[in-house]
This record gives sequence, C-alpha cells and structure tokens, in this order.
Amino acid sequence: MAELPPPPEGILLAHFIVSDDVERSRRFYTEVLGGRVAFPGDPVNVALANSWIVINTGGGPTDDKPTVTLEAPRDPDRVSSFLNIRVKDIEAVYAEWSARGAQFLTPPKPAQWPSGT
Repeated sequence: MAELPPPPEGILLAHFIVSDDVERSRRFYTEVLGGRVAFPGDPVNVALANSWIVINTGGGPTDDKPTVTLEAPRDPDRVSSFLNIRVKDIEAVYAEWSARGAQFLTPPKPAQWPSGT
C-alpha cells in the first residue's frame, strides 16, 4: 500500500472515513466535491483542497490499534464525527455541489458567530 507523503513542515490532517461502499464514497469526494484520487486501492486516498480523505471499509483490530474495531455508522442521523468544509461563497458552492448530486440536510444558513470581546 502506498504511504501518504509527509508534509514539508508541520502537520497534515487526514480525515479517515469508514464506509460500507468505498466506491460510492470515492465518487462523492471526487465527482461531487472535486477531489482527486491520490492513492487508489484499499484504502483509497483522496486529495481534497489542502486535506486528505482516507476511505476504507471497517475491520477489526490491527497492530497500530489493537483494541479498536472500525465500522460504518449504522444510523445516518447519529454521528460521532463530521467534516466541516469552509468556502468563500456558500451559495455558489451549494448550487454547484447540488447540481453534481450532493444532498444537504438544510440549505445554507447564515453563521451565528459569537462576538469577540
């Protein structure tokens, strides 16, 4: 399996997604969100903007996680993790990604940022 290249400095975050349908997930991150497959295979690694999305099926413990089992979410309305994507023009991105097949929970809503003190 190919390794992700180390960043030239600092850290690089990769979001690991466990999916029951890796190919469908890959298509979403490439065809809808515009990422590119950086490393095909199992797992598939998608370069998206300044991040990596690693998509794999679930599985039992391995040497680097000896007590952990990974599994895809059973209920799509209950999550323990999500990916927050910030963009310059949410209305334009919402229209573009919707046209590519993305389904959103709600249309864009104005951010409610706390005022600085």
